[in-house]
Amino acid sequence: MSRRSRDIPTDVPIDPAQAKGRLLTLRALWPFVKRHRVLFAAWLVALGASSAATLSLPPAVKRMVDQGFSSPEGIDSSFGLLMLVIAALALATGARFFFITLLGERVVADLRQRLYSHLLTLDPAFFERTRSGELVSRLSADSEMLRGVVGSSISVALRSFVMVLGSIVMMFVTQPRLAAWTLVGIPLFVLPIVVGSRRLRKISRQSQDRVADANALASEVIGAIRTVQAHAREPYERERFFGAVATAVATARRRIGLQAIVTVVSMLAFLGAIVLVLWSGAHDVVSHRITAGTLGQFMLYAVLGGGSVGALAEVWNDLQRAAGGMGRIDELLQERANLVAPEHPVSLPQPLRGEIAFEDVAFHYPSRPDAPALEGFSLRVQPGETVALVGPSGAGKSTVFALLLRFHDPQGGRVCVEGIDIRDVDPAQLRESIALVPQSPTIFAASARDNIRYGRLEASDAEVEAAARSAEAHEFVSVLPGGYDSELGERGARLSGGQQQRIAIARALLKDAPILLLDEATSALDAQSERAVQHALERLMQGRTTLVIAHRLATVLKADRIVVMDAGRIVAEGTHAELLAQGGLYADLARLQFLDSPHA
Repeated sequence: MSRRSRDIPTDVPIDPAQAKGRLLTLRALWPFVKRHRVLFAAWLVALGASSAATLSLPPAVKRMVDQGFSSPEGIDSSFGLLMLVIAALALATGARFFFITLLGERVVADLRQRLYSHLLTLDPAFFERTRSGELVSRLSADSEMLRGVVGSSISVALRSFVMVLGSIVMMFVTQPRLAAWTLVGIPLFVLPIVVGSRRLRKISRQSQDRVADANALASEVIGAIRTVQAHAREPYERERFFGAVATAVATARRRIGLQAIVTVVSMLAFLGAIVLVLWSGAHDVVSHRITAGTLGQFMLYAVLGGGSVGALAEVWNDLQRAAGGMGRIDELLQERANLVAPEHPVSLPQPLRGEIAFEDVAFHYPSRPDAPALEGFSLRVQPGETVALVGPSGAGKSTVFALLLRFHDPQGGRVCVEGIDIRDVDPAQLRESIALVPQSPTIFAASARDNIRYGRLEASDAEVEAAARSAEAHEFVSVLPGGYDSELGERGARLSGGQQQRIAIARALLKDAPILLLDEATSALDAQSERAVQHALERLMQGRTTLVIAHRLATVLKADRIVVMDAGRIVAEGTHAELLAQGGLYADLARLQFLDSPHA
């Protein structure tokens, strides 16, 4: 882990009042900005220098007009001064651009890392109710929008504000009467901004939501592309995405139209007022009340001020959109995990023997509060014992795994490891003590070596290869084009189902955890692959406390004990032979699966 990654703040305070959707939402960016104080200060110095140089241009032009044509010496000095001001302006502007753009990159990088780190701390219940595509949109589209705000819009806004104030002051210094008339146009400019901002804020939020909807739809369909193509639903999904994009464009069109109207009205009002004032100033020049250079100086200040007012109108709308984006990110930062590590965690004993106990556990999923997933569930597993969980779909078998991994906490009873309530244990330590081989293994778009090493990141290449051999994965991995360094593709697309399972088993072997959870790792495999995976699983189970979810009863005949579940309760337990003799649900399941086979 790099030093910058470790330094990313994970406790940046976020005021709940900032979630109201107004520009105050952007205050949530300040903790990230102030981490780069030197860069921020350098930008402010460059901003001040460039603004001062810009405000020095009109006096230089006045000197050139009034004195620059009187003699060769006057021409040289006037144009020399003008060139000096232009050079200072160019250097200061370049420095301002460099500092604020780099600041924007660093702030957004910190924000994205903070958001990503925060998402990793949230419990599975959050991800069950939130679309992954929407989260990716927050990390990408909304973050990119904020990059533009910090790296450009805020700089333009502050520079324009300084220029407006500076131009007004200098207009009064140059010609007070004309300046007073110019200020009449300011209320005409402010009024459309005030009227349009509330509506624009609402439309901006709707526009960003529609973009997130389109991204979420694309992410979901691309993730299920084989299912889409297997059903020949490409035209259907294409039309769905086109419809989502069209809705996003239509909403954006309304936002852009309103933004354009606000900009046109405000600039027309302000610049129209300036033209009228200049018309009056032209009469003053003809009447010799002011010089042509003075009018030129005043005109430049008026143009600078008017241009800055127009820029403020545009930036105001950009800031409204950014406030919507920051509000969406802030909503995620406000999310809190329901499952947190205890303030003073109890350490599990080392070495861990692997004793597991469920004591009168009751659990309802938050999305289904009226349907108990487990009710009065009690189970004790001795160290080194292999216990199989069988039963119909919805019996609660996967819930047992989820509670043991502490993806959820039970509403009643407790789950213990070595006699310690797992709610008193740091979840990270608990999960390091458990290896999981799921029914559908997760294969990352990385090399075979990195996928296996995910079980223990500090493992050597020799240990990775040894785990692959034990999992009967070495043979097919070694013949890949790059061997262990071969990329396996997204979701392991370059491997068969049996090969993916053996990579997952190798990962579990490398982890070498005392507790092993097997979620029917052979149910979707052909006979040859199943035989290889079963051999690998037998090696993996040696010396470990093992819980097996079994849909195919042939895979649990060697279990020390079989626990039959139905409707969240244990209805029977024993060996295969004992349960067959008892009759009931297990005997019915066995009869359906084995029919007249010798195992029955």
